[in-house]
Amino acid sequence: MEHSSASEKISEKKDQILQALAGMLEHPQRLKITTAALANKLGISQSSVYRCFPNKSQMFEALIEFIEKTLFVLINKILQEDHSAIQKIENLLLLLLGFSRKNPGMTRILVNDVLINENEHLQLRVNQLHDRLEATLKQALRFAASEGQINKNMNVTARANLLLCFVIGRWCQFVKSEFERDPLADWEVQRLTLLPSEIL
Repeated sequence: MEHSSASEKISEKKDQILQALAGMLEHPQRLKITTAALANKLGISQSSVYRCFPNKSQMFEALIEFIEKTLFVLINKILQEDHSAIQKIENLLLLLLGFSRKNPGMTRILVNDVLINENEHLQLRVNQLHDRLEATLKQALRFAASEGQINKNMNVTARANLLLCFVIGRWCQFVKSEFERDPLADWEVQRLTLLPSEIL
């Protein structure tokens, strides 16, 4: 019983550290992320931080896993909804842009902005997440074609890549503008160009 209580406390402390890290990443002026700064923000000792995460790389890895898990729970929900295939594609794009708007600090991870001087493995993890998102968009486009909602001859690989490039571009603008440029700005106009609507 005591053991489970101790592991719960560590898990709770880990969550607090990750929330503090995400909060620091949301600062437009790019705060220097150090273990000392995190410990100071939480009012705990650096050794407490190290007990939960031996290094900064593991903290970022945990945040990437959190982002991936959160996004794919929501993605699977969208794919199971009783909407048209085209509506599902739009909802997927809105999810990715909306997640960024709500989580500016996480967006810096999604565009590798904050990982430049970190372990290369972390950048590869983010790239894998991008590949997974692109595969999801491709699957949704294939389904739209099978339902006769878009031209069956459409190159779904190229279109899925275009959609993901648009999303990543929006994420980058959001980060580079110090979170001033809304990822969802002009969506109603841009969706008309982005979303495949031609049935030939």
